[in-house]
Amino acid sequence: MRLKPRQETSTPEQTRRLGAQIGRRVGTGTTIALRGSLGAGKTTLVKGIARSLQIQEAITSPTFTLISEYRGRRAGRPVTLCHIDLYRIVHPQEIEDLGLEEILSAGSLSVIEWAEKAAGFLPDGTVYVDISITGNGRRDISISGLAL
Repeated sequence: MRLKPRQETSTPEQTRRLGAQIGRRVGTGTTIALRGSLGAGKTTLVKGIARSLQIQEAITSPTFTLISEYRGRRAGRPVTLCHIDLYRIVHPQEIEDLGLEEILSAGSLSVIEWAEKAAGFLPDGTVYVDISITGNGRRDISISGLAL
């Protein structure tokens, strides 16, 4: 699967492979904003990003904890993947209370599910990934903000 601005995947494994490709293309300190409906495959994509960082831990949606951190490696150097899920966030004040701006400026590779809730907090250079379900298990995935 070649990395293009618009992709279609038809299996979870294809979505994970696309995530791994994205993970290999972004630098440490990058924010990746994931947008899509419930069940669209956002966490599946994060599993692929984690794979690209040699993370062995099981990646799960941090819906109830809001933030999970994983230690990985890239080119022999340690890297942190910060997986953020804003599904349960209702008010912008909650995002401020979470300390999102500080988290995003800490130098980790940050991936945010339900990123549309944090639109005003996302830094310049954010990579946007929009996932929509098109039927029969297929996903239409659009990537912007990443040099392809």
